[in-house]
Amino acid sequence: MKSTMHALLLLIALAAVLAHSPPAAAVAADTVSSSSTNADYVLGEEAIKARDWDRAVQHLEMAARSEPGNPDVQNLLGYAFRNQKKFELAFKHYQQALKLDPKHRGAHEYIGEAYVLTGNTAKANEHLVALERICGKNCDEYQDLARAIAKR
Repeated sequence: MKSTMHALLLLIALAAVLAHSPPAAAVAADTVSSSSTNADYVLGEEAIKARDWDRAVQHLEMAARSEPGNPDVQNLLGYAFRNQKKFELAFKHYQQALKLDPKHRGAHEYIGEAYVLTGNTAKANEHLVALERICGKNCDEYQDLARAIAKR
């Protein structure tokens, strides 16, 4: 009787621990190099890697509702919209990312590239200057944007 009671208590304790543990998907999200463990953010990143822009927008919009203060979500939404050629929406989300984090290197790079694609090299150069102030001429974001401007 004593061992049965002990086993029952162990099962109850285990059930309590499991009930308060994050789901397996959230644990797996921790292994992805992202700024969020939000499942929709991670799924949005995966959709971007697969170049599935519609799915990326779907998940990233849900992530934005869950994490309205996350500039990385806004930046990736801008990136997905830019790849759909929805530049007005792309600019809106890049600007929101920069409002949340004025030194967001990825947002400066991506908005600059969007300006290049829409023929506004002067605005692209403004973001190149901002990147130089933030991280210098040797950071990837600066170099990528400089190359995009040079190709124009």
